[in-house]
Amino acid sequence: MIRLRQVKIKVLEDNYDNLILKITKLLKIKKSDIINFKILKQSIDARNKNDIYFVYEIDINLKNEDLVLRKNKNILKVEEDELRITKGKNKLNKKIIIVGSGPAGLFAGYLLAEYGYSPLIIERGKKVEDRIIDVENFWNNNILDFDSNVQFGEGGAGTFSDGKLNTLIKDKEHLKEKVLDIFIKNGAPPKIAYVSNPHIGTDILRNVIKNMRDNIIKMGGEICYKTKLTNIIVKNNELEAIEINHKDIIPCSNLILAIGHSARDTFLMLSKKLEIISKPFAVGLRVMHKRSMIDDNQYGKFKDILGPASYKLTYTTKDRRGVYSFCMCPGGYVVNASSEDKGLVINGMSNHLRDTETSNSAIVVTVTKDDFGSNILDGINYQRELEQKTYSLGKGKIPIQLLKDFKKNKTSTSIGNVKPIMKGDYILSNLRDIVPDYIASSIIEAFSDFDKKIKGFNNDDTILAAIETRTSSPIRIIRDDYFESNIKGVFPCGEGAGYAGGITSSAIDGLKVARELISRYEI
Repeated sequence: MIRLRQVKIKVLEDNYDNLILKITKLLKIKKSDIINFKILKQSIDARNKNDIYFVYEIDINLKNEDLVLRKNKNILKVEEDELRITKGKNKLNKKIIIVGSGPAGLFAGYLLAEYGYSPLIIERGKKVEDRIIDVENFWNNNILDFDSNVQFGEGGAGTFSDGKLNTLIKDKEHLKEKVLDIFIKNGAPPKIAYVSNPHIGTDILRNVIKNMRDNIIKMGGEICYKTKLTNIIVKNNELEAIEINHKDIIPCSNLILAIGHSARDTFLMLSKKLEIISKPFAVGLRVMHKRSMIDDNQYGKFKDILGPASYKLTYTTKDRRGVYSFCMCPGGYVVNASSEDKGLVINGMSNHLRDTETSNSAIVVTVTKDDFGSNILDGINYQRELEQKTYSLGKGKIPIQLLKDFKKNKTSTSIGNVKPIMKGDYILSNLRDIVPDYIASSIIEAFSDFDKKIKGFNNDDTILAAIETRTSSPIRIIRDDYFESNIKGVFPCGEGAGYAGGITSSAIDGLKVARELISRYEI
């Protein structure tokens, strides 16, 4: 098999026949020489807005491969490879228990079930279809279920997001391929296997999660809802059992902790027994622009062909703080993602078509121990304080403000040309009453730079909303090279444990931990 990189096709000429023609010209072969090919990656080169290209990376099987390789010295020969998993030899006497059914927990459970290990997944929230009802009730009636909301429940926080699957982690072990393959087998669009910045969309992702759950159960797994981990029982530094719902004891010798970044009560419980450290994260505001403005900037005259555009922006302030865009949602919604009483936090969400008239993204600023303190849970307290201030300012509604008023430190009284498209009520406010001055000044400074990259980003009627605090976990549960914590049998995993950031990296971490346990035990 040979691999072709940087295969460029003009957007207006992109089709199957032209791609085949391009391959034959690059390799100087006939169409009949091609046995089959697989698109590994499709990205967009939009540096010249008048001449935009799709750029492909392709694996090709040829009839006369050796001859082609001799004629083309710069072409890479590759071998077909896949995720390798080897079962261990120790007898597994008790079920492997997984705490949490977000991406890390679901994918760990899926792999274990696929290999016959019949895991038990416990989830403090509800099934995704019941969870949707609770979330809609919160958005429409402001009635919050503390265990079934945007943060908690089957599918995790990513269920009510854009369903973005991009990740920057290197994947020499084909774990990302496995993640995408599982998604596709359970109903995700097949093109997520190769497009750059793939996304599923919250409307489709909900069904994918349900299908994954059904298949885990068909393969021998078990899932218990409304089941909260309330204690771990340890003897001689080794896990013996877990307590659920403050009453029931389940014997357990292998526990995967995939608890998510918002399980603050669980963090507190675990901090008394596991080695945990605080870590930096980022907080900020969510920005809303007209989608047409973003699309024009990114794709120009090709915007109708290429669809809703995304962006990724980074900036370092004069005070050396990092500012960056996070969880960009083209044609999406800003959503009330609260999970605690008298606290308000927001997130972004898009359906698969990304078809609203407003695009949004978090613009967040890095914060460290110098900002929130050095104790294990100080980062959580910092997040909570900002969320409580936001709730108080908005009286339970999402506070929003025009950018021009944010700069002037005054309450907005009207909306401009950008329409706030949101899930949950909003109220015009002064967000400077919430965010610390170093956050506000960093955002204002960054917007001036971002406007050089996307014209109109710094417009007066740009809308800001508060507050974005759950960008990543504020803690890390220490684990060794074999994914095990200081307590034997406890395996911290995913975003909540501090080892991932987003759906794909969390799912990959879940696969890694599941693979490690498979390598230890036979069934």
